Amino acid sequence: MEANNQSIKSLICECEQELVNLEYNIYGQRKYVRYWKEFAQWMESKGFESLTPEIGYQYCMETFGSEVLSGVDKNDQQRLRSVRMLISFQRDGCFEFRTPFVASKVLRGEAGKLMESYLEKMRNVHQFSDSSVAEKRLRLYEFNEYLAKNGINLGDVTTQTLTDFIIFQGYTTTKTRAFSSTIKQLFRHAYDVGAIAIDLSFIVMPVSKAPEKLPTTYTEDEIRRVIASVERGSAIGKRDYLVLLLAAEYGWRASDITAFQFSWIDWDKNIISFDQHKTGVAVQYPLLSSVGNAIVDYLKNGRPDSNMHEIIVGHDTVKRGKRIAPPTIHSIVTRYIKSANIENWRHKKHGPHALRFSLATNLLKKNVSIPVISTILGHQTTESTKRYIALDICQLKKCALPIPALTTSIFEVAI
Repeated sequence: MEANNQSIKSLICECEQELVNLEYNIYGQRKYVRYWKEFAQWMESKGFESLTPEIGYQYCMETFGSEVLSGVDKNDQQRLRSVRMLISFQRDGCFEFRTPFVASKVLRGEAGKLMESYLEKMRNVHQFSDSSVAEKRLRLYEFNEYLAKNGINLGDVTTQTLTDFIIFQGYTTTKTRAFSSTIKQLFRHAYDVGAIAIDLSFIVMPVSKAPEKLPTTYTEDEIRRVIASVERGSAIGKRDYLVLLLAAEYGWRASDITAFQFSWIDWDKNIISFDQHKTGVAVQYPLLSSVGNAIVDYLKNGRPDSNMHEIIVGHDTVKRGKRIAPPTIHSIVTRYIKSANIENWRHKKHGPHALRFSLATNLLKKNVSIPVISTILGHQTTESTKRYIALDICQLKKCALPIPALTTSIFEVAI
């Protein structure tokens, strides 16, 4: 097959023969050839002689409003597919097996290359977690597509460009703040590597924070009642008891509870250590007697046969012995908060994150310092921890008091 400078007519001829080779019926052949000729006429009207992916996607956006099937009228889906077939045949020598419903997050053009180098810097130099990089990639992908569609170079972006984009995307305040932070960093990176002549980070206006809602917390007595409500005689009860301890004693997120692996435990040193799923921050916890006993009891008397590395697995017919998903952890915690008859529980947050908030607040009540609470929760900064704590300023002043030694429980109470 010729290089990408081959004429669109030559490419269509090769694709016609490929339809014959693949034994498309005569009606299918005629239909695709008709669609390809419509596309060739559009290219001629635009002054394009050779096909590139960007030209093909431009046609799709102008004609169908999308380069993927999502949102495209059924009558136009095969026409869209015909263009993607040309692109994939020119690139790979074969037709795309299936037209995607969701666009791949490919960062295109010179701006895209710069965005990729920025993301690599965030990942490799600043040690951002995969999930944080993926979130930044999504925001940059949307911005990259917007710039390409409107013919705007990165160096020509203005405050009005950013405002128009945010309105176009319909971003919430939270998403706007995340985007603004990312684009400010991108501009600084672009200036540092010489891609733009002026550091445009100054054009990114600060996003004021909306008043934050106070987090839901439960008292130590309420948490004791929640954990005591578990019927530990059954296999599922043993699993759920362990889940509640990990959420209440350590403040683990649902993603870390579901990922909890045998390799995280050092039984000789009585510690649990791992890198948090959300932040990538390395954390270490004492293996409390309550948690250790719950793990042993579950492994010996409750856990289904499984070769999974994760300790906590499913018990139902479909997921039996397989890793469970974070929403299942939320359901488990909610079930026992409900069964413990906690007052007004329906009007509060009632998942594992509420227990995480409660751990931070209850530790502070015991005069544990904020830096120590940050370490327990695995926060990168104490500022993150302060947002977790819904206490008055008088209580916050007590944080400078000596730290009580941790014994058999993070709470220092028998649960």
